[in-house]
Amino acid sequence: MFSFLKKNIPEKTAEKKPESAIEKPGWIARLKSGLSRTGNQLAELFNRGGKIDEELYEELETILITSDVGMDATRALITDLRRHVREHKLSEATELKAALGLCLLKLLKPLAIPLQAVAHKPFVIMMVGVNGAGKTTSIGKMAKYLQSQGLSVMLAAGDTFRAAAREQLMTWGERNNVTVIAQQSGDAAAVIYDAVQAAQARKIDVLLADTAGRLTTQGHLMEEIKKVKRVIAKVLPDAPHEVLLVLDANTGQNALSQVKAFDSALGVTGLILTKLDGTAKGGVIAAIARAHPIPVRFIGVGEGMDDLRPFNAEEFVDALLGISV
Repeated sequence: MFSFLKKNIPEKTAEKKPESAIEKPGWIARLKSGLSRTGNQLAELFNRGGKIDEELYEELETILITSDVGMDATRALITDLRRHVREHKLSEATELKAALGLCLLKLLKPLAIPLQAVAHKPFVIMMVGVNGAGKTTSIGKMAKYLQSQGLSVMLAAGDTFRAAAREQLMTWGERNNVTVIAQQSGDAAAVIYDAVQAAQARKIDVLLADTAGRLTTQGHLMEEIKKVKRVIAKVLPDAPHEVLLVLDANTGQNALSQVKAFDSALGVTGLILTKLDGTAKGGVIAAIARAHPIPVRFIGVGEGMDDLRPFNAEEFVDALLGISV
């Protein structure tokens, strides 16, 4: 049987702060800081002056490749950039920054599709990813975000391999004042099955289902997560309505391999890119956009409750290049 976490009414209503001019720069500043490794290299290249020549293109190509953009996406960007330079008759290196920004935006904009969790009730979101990518933490932050949209939320502790994951999710449940469905034992499919039924009974808007981290090379675990998805569909034939893959931005090109493997197994509908506040180079978003485009629903730049936000391509390019596109 499933157990419920007691739902408490928060004493402090002041925690629900509107999006303000004070918060916004803080978010952008953290994102810019996280992407500074790549941003500083690009700034140094463009700001030293000189003419646009083959040497400049070659140096830019090297920076992009070493920033996790990957060969395919880098070549596509350079080709588009050369076209832009010809069409607009650009000649100075300093002009290339804005041009690169426009080319990047063109590549990334199709990925910026916000999560819409209102088409079904309950709207079931299945969270997947490798170990340590930040699934459980992302669920806690997503719960807060969805609540800010006026939606009721329930959590399912489907990571039954790691006892700490259940406790971690319980903590996030307490912080968000939402119910967590958990079992002391049992498999992930049973926990999430119970959670879907509970969400139906309580008329919850969104159910966020955690699952255990697994490597894409672990065939038996990938088969198990397929089973979880099938079990959800037995309760709700059209569910899960979203399969979100959580990616650690610091894993570089390996993130692209994860996207391909999990999408092949489960049909991934959206991505969450975490830890962009660390040493991430950021270019893997461009690699995904070129090689295996799947909407990036959220990006994360910190451990705070409000540090997971919908992916905005303009903000990302602005933070990376220090310009407004």
